[in-house]
Amino acid sequence: MKPATSSARSDLLKILALFALLAIGFGLRIYDLTDQPIDFHPTRQLRSAIIARGMYYAMLPNADPATRDLALSFSASTGQYEPPILEKLVAYTYRLAGNEYLWIARIYNSIIWLIAGLALFDLARRMATRAAWGSALVSLAFFLLLPFGVQASRSFQPDPGMVMWIVLSANLLYRWSEQQTWRRALLFGLFAGLAVLTKAVALYIVVGAAIAVVIYTLGIRGLWRKPQVYAMAALTIAPAGLYYLTRGGRASEFFSSWTVALSHLLLEPATYARWLSLLADIMGLAALLTGLVGVLIAQPRSRALLLGLWTGYIIYGLFLPYQMYTHNYYHLGLIPIIALSLVPVVELVLDRLQQQSKIWQFGIVAVVMVGLLYAAVVSVAEQRKEDHRNEPAYWQEIASYLPAEGKIMALTQDYGYRLMYYGWRKVTLWPNRGELAVSALRGSDKEFSEYFAKRSEDKSFFLITAFNQFEDQPDLQQHLEENYPLLAEGVGYRIYDLEHPLPSIPPG
Repeated sequence: MKPATSSARSDLLKILALFALLAIGFGLRIYDLTDQPIDFHPTRQLRSAIIARGMYYAMLPNADPATRDLALSFSASTGQYEPPILEKLVAYTYRLAGNEYLWIARIYNSIIWLIAGLALFDLARRMATRAAWGSALVSLAFFLLLPFGVQASRSFQPDPGMVMWIVLSANLLYRWSEQQTWRRALLFGLFAGLAVLTKAVALYIVVGAAIAVVIYTLGIRGLWRKPQVYAMAALTIAPAGLYYLTRGGRASEFFSSWTVALSHLLLEPATYARWLSLLADIMGLAALLTGLVGVLIAQPRSRALLLGLWTGYIIYGLFLPYQMYTHNYYHLGLIPIIALSLVPVVELVLDRLQQQSKIWQFGIVAVVMVGLLYAAVVSVAEQRKEDHRNEPAYWQEIASYLPAEGKIMALTQDYGYRLMYYGWRKVTLWPNRGELAVSALRGSDKEFSEYFAKRSEDKSFFLITAFNQFEDQPDLQQHLEENYPLLAEGVGYRIYDLEHPLPSIPPG
C-alpha cells in the first residue's frame, strides 16, 4: 500500500499533466490567432464567414441598408447545407464586440475541441481497466496535439462542433451501457441529436456506435423491449429530421450528386488506395494501425463501442467515396475514434512499463515528451509557414476594377468567396479543374465554344486569379487572349474586357 503523501503527490502530478495538455492544446489553436482563415480549406471557412457577416449586418440597427442587403444576398448565395449554429453564435459575438472579428470563430472552436477532449479523457479512463490515467492522457494527447487536428479544429466550420457532440454522445452511451438509467439514455439521445443536427454525416458514426453498444448491452431480443432505446433513437433523429424536412430537396439533391452519381467509385480499387493514403498522411499510419489493433484487444464493452464507431465511419465513407480521398476535413471525426482505440494498446505498454526499473520508465517518459514536442512544433510550423494578412487589401484592389452590380465571370479560388468576402463582389464562376473532373466522372462533358458562349452571355468582365487552373485550360486561355483586351493586370490577377472584343482579323 502506497503512503498517503506518495498517493497525493501522484494525484497532483496527474492533474497537472491533464491541465498542461489542455493548456498546450488550446495554445496551439490560438497561435497566430488574427491571421486570415486561408490556412485550411478557405472555401469552407470563408463560406461560414460570409454567412456570419450576413447575420451580423441583419442585427445591426444602424447598418447602411445597401450594405446590409448586399451582405444578406451574399449569405443567401452560399446555400445552406446544415443549420448555421456556429455562424449565429459568432454573429452575436460580433454584435457584442462591436465589430467583425474573424478570430472569434477560432476561439469558439478551440474551446469546443477542449470540451470534446475532456469528454474523451473521461471515456478513455472508463475504458481502461488498469493504468487508467496514463492511458487516458495518451489518448487525450493524440486528440489534442495531432497536427492535422490542430489545424482543422481551429477552422471556421461546423465540423469541430460535430466532433464535440459525437464524443459527448459516445461518453454517455458507454455510461448508459454500464448503468441503464433514463437520465443517461436521454442525455445520449440529446448529444447524438445535436451531433447530427450540427452536421448530418455524424448520423453514421453515432448510429453505428449506438447499435453496437445497445446490442452488446441488451442483446438483439432485449433491445426491442426497452423503452429507453426508442427514446434514444427518436432524440437522435428528430432534430435533424425536422430541420431538413423544411429544406426542400437539399438533402436528396446532395445524395443524388455525391452518392448516387459517384457510386461507381466504390468498384475502383484506386478509391480505397487514395482513401488510405490520405489517412496515412493526416493521421499517421502507425497511429491508424495501432488503433485497429486496439479494437481487437479491447475489453468487450469497449470493443463494442469501438467497432460501432469504426463501422459507422466506414459506412459514412462508402456513401461519400469522392470526398474520402479529396477532402481531409471529412475525416475529422476519425480523430477521437483513433484516440479511443489507442487505449487498450497503451494499457498493455504501461502495464509492462510498471515492471521495469526507474531508468527505463524515465526513458519512456522522455520518448513521449519528444513525441509531444515534435507534434507541437509541426503544428506551429504549419501556421507560421504562410502569412495571409494581406488578403483583404489584395482582393480590395481587384474589386476596385470591377462593377459592384455584378456581371463578372471568374476563374478564381474558393468559389469566388475571397472576392465576395474581402472585395464585396459576387462573380459567376467558370469551372476549375476539379469541377471539370467531377463533371467527367458524372458523364456530363461539354463542348468548349458552346459552354463559353452560354456562360459569358451578358457578362462584362472575365477575372482570372487561379492561374494554375488557367494554364490547365488552354482552350480558355487562347480564346480570351485572342478575342478580348486586358482591362487590368497585376500580381496574381488578370481582368479581360468582354464588352469590347478585339476586332477580328480577316483570313489571309
